[in-house]
Amino acid sequence: MDNTLFLILKSSRPRQWIKNLAIYATLVFSGLFFLDFPSYIVRTTQAFLLFCVLTSSIYILNDIIDLPQDKKHPFKKNRPIASGALPIPIALFVVIVGLLSVVFFSLTFSSFFFFLALAYALLHIAYSIWLKHIAILDVLSIATGFVIRVYAGAVVVDLHMSVWFLLTVISASLFLAVGKRQSERTLMEGRGEITRKTLSHYSQRLLDIYTGMFANATWLTYALYTFERDEFVPEGRLLTLFINLPKTFMTQKWLMITVPVVIYGIMRYLQLVYEKNQGESPDRVLLEDKPLLTAVGVWGVLVMVLIYGV
Repeated sequence: MDNTLFLILKSSRPRQWIKNLAIYATLVFSGLFFLDFPSYIVRTTQAFLLFCVLTSSIYILNDIIDLPQDKKHPFKKNRPIASGALPIPIALFVVIVGLLSVVFFSLTFSSFFFFLALAYALLHIAYSIWLKHIAILDVLSIATGFVIRVYAGAVVVDLHMSVWFLLTVISASLFLAVGKRQSERTLMEGRGEITRKTLSHYSQRLLDIYTGMFANATWLTYALYTFERDEFVPEGRLLTLFINLPKTFMTQKWLMITVPVVIYGIMRYLQLVYEKNQGESPDRVLLEDKPLLTAVGVWGVLVMVLIYGV
């Protein structure tokens, strides 16, 4: 029993839950993280946990669908379902329970959150069955998943997103998706086989162009966001302090300090993709590469200090 639970947890890919932190993005960058404390944080955390259940259910379903291909993959063949350690009937039961739980609890937030969760599920089921076999659409599907997460985090607290902030999310999502394909292609070519048919439609030159295009778009849109960041109207006891600050010191100007850190993070990620071929799993790169993890940590601290502490 304990072994089965461990295999289910492993198939759920808890490492991938780091992607769901995108749900907090709108709340953090709105400048209202501590507004009505802790109501907003609690609701966003509940949404984060629901998406963890949702994404894990989709990952398990994807492993079931991809079983024949995963058996040929140098790394994926060791996954519980591909290796045969976790029986498919048990995996399917977990998927059904997980998806039904998300449907039930998401309706307690709002119909908008429910439809976003449903859109995410349908998109990734379509991706597992069909879209991942179509060049360009496969990358767009991966990126759309990140955008849906950000919108889901926005609707649970009913906050507005800046246009430049949304463009940054889209650009960063496409950058990570293309980097994933870049590393997958290099890995498969190094072994003399292509297990994912879509990769045969991406030449090395084409992937290089895509990678450069979205890397530039990511830091440029983020820089423009920091330059044009809207002021917010302070509310609540923790934020009244902002009313007395001169406009010279308003936080949208100080946030520009984080741009060099973002540029370093992108450059480091590119280095890992091209020199060490580690972009196939962005979450693993983030958690295991100390320079990149440090850059993300510094960026996170700066964002919180500059928005809420200056």
